[in-house]
Amino acid sequence: MGNIVVFGIIAVVILGAAVLSVLTTSIMRAATFLLVVLLGIAGLYFILDYTFLGAAQICVYAGGITMVYIFAIQLVNKRTLQAVTEHFNVRRFLGGAFIAFVGLVTVVGVMLKNRLINMSTRIIDKEFSMSDIGNALMGSEKYQYVLPFEFISVFLLACIIGAIVISRKE
Repeated sequence: MGNIVVFGIIAVVILGAAVLSVLTTSIMRAATFLLVVLLGIAGLYFILDYTFLGAAQICVYAGGITMVYIFAIQLVNKRTLQAVTEHFNVRRFLGGAFIAFVGLVTVVGVMLKNRLINMSTRIIDKEFSMSDIGNALMGSEKYQYVLPFEFISVFLLACIIGAIVISRKE
């Protein structure tokens, strides 16, 4: 019962911070709300007793990626950021809502086609050990993730090099 209450609180915090991140006009506040969302997701991992994934979420996403975003925001000229103001545009809002609805219908359609919705109730009851998670993350066979991790590391290296090139004064 306690886990359900904590899950509800964290879910409300995540949803509230996500909405505020999208609706705020300040880019630094948006990055801060994004940090709150990522920390909330780490909290969900801790509730599920996936301490490794929770710690990785905090280190990689909440710590690393958010700092990269803030670093990129700080690289932009302050005069450029001061002149930028966003106004609520009904047409853009309805377009975004339509695209989100199409995405939701697509995801639900794929899940129904592949029978993932009925299968998910059976998967939830199974517990995975840390060795199973470690083998899945660092294995190189089918449905294992060492190759995507390598692609992500190359991508982050390219982002760092790009940030260094942009920050150089010429």
